[in-house]
Amino acid sequence: MNISKSGYRVFSANSTTACTELAKKITEVDVKESVRGQDIFIIQTIPRDVNTAIMELLVMAYALKTNCAKNIIGVIPYFPYSKQCKMRKRGSIVCKLLASMLAKAGLTHIITMDLHQKEIQGFFSFPVDNLRASPFLLQYIQEEIPDYRNAIIVAKSPSAAKRAQSYAERLRLGLAVMHGEAQCSESDMADGRHSPPPMSSGRTTSGHPGLELPLMMAKEKPPITVVGDVGGRIAIIVDDIIDDVEDFVAAAEILKERGAYKIYIMATHGLLSAEAPRLIEESAIDEVVVTNTVPHEVQKLQCPKIKTVDVSMILAEAIRRIHNGESMAYLFRNITVDD
Repeated sequence: MNISKSGYRVFSANSTTACTELAKKITEVDVKESVRGQDIFIIQTIPRDVNTAIMELLVMAYALKTNCAKNIIGVIPYFPYSKQCKMRKRGSIVCKLLASMLAKAGLTHIITMDLHQKEIQGFFSFPVDNLRASPFLLQYIQEEIPDYRNAIIVAKSPSAAKRAQSYAERLRLGLAVMHGEAQCSESDMADGRHSPPPMSSGRTTSGHPGLELPLMMAKEKPPITVVGDVGGRIAIIVDDIIDDVEDFVAAAEILKERGAYKIYIMATHGLLSAEAPRLIEESAIDEVVVTNTVPHEVQKLQCPKIKTVDVSMILAEAIRRIHNGESMAYLFRNITVDD
């Protein structure tokens, strides 16, 4: 897509049949018209082939940079690798690496939605507008869930409690928190922390004699508990990303056992990878509601329980306001940091 209006262009970086020749090959980008001194908006949704999408975006941004575009703004509703934003063991913070690559390629600004952690904005050396999907999801709850006044908002883990509390307060509903579900454990059994000390001159050195670290007890997952009464209620689980759905399916089973008679899942980004559609269809979940930040048409054909909320309006308004130099505050009205 290439739209010309008032000195700016909007390009799509997705190499699909609906796109122009500009984005069909990630190794060959040819800008067909002058972009000198203009604002360029590159819309890049992230399909299943994440790394190809990233390269398309980087190569296109670099091509526009070398053709003297004034500003290059990436519209990336779902920011990939956003879960890899913390150091774990000997891993790497891939999200920080991607932010550096985007800046190096020439991007000067990005528009995204519901970053996995708000602190990710600090990885960038240029402005980031992190829009929120909560107003659209709240509207869906009020308009599409019958008898939503008899619902309770559920956080499927303590880490999601703040988001769930924000939804509960907006809707004037109760709050429940699930605790004890499977989480990534940081086992140190075979990571080298307890490696034997090096051998030197035929004797073993035991390290500094004054270094005595306290022995840490191993983590044990407690049995799953639900803090809050869900009996006879509609349970609405809220989160930012739904990818592998095993945790959500397990949470739905527990909520059914505790008396919830309907279960909804509300999330901004519906990645729905692998066997997610089949697992949802066979589960106790009544409906999964996600926005269209990530393409999921195939998954919807496989599972009628998946519903879509359109957030294109707020992205379009963000593009207009940035180009015209208008304040973005209107798009964040009544939005809290926990949304």
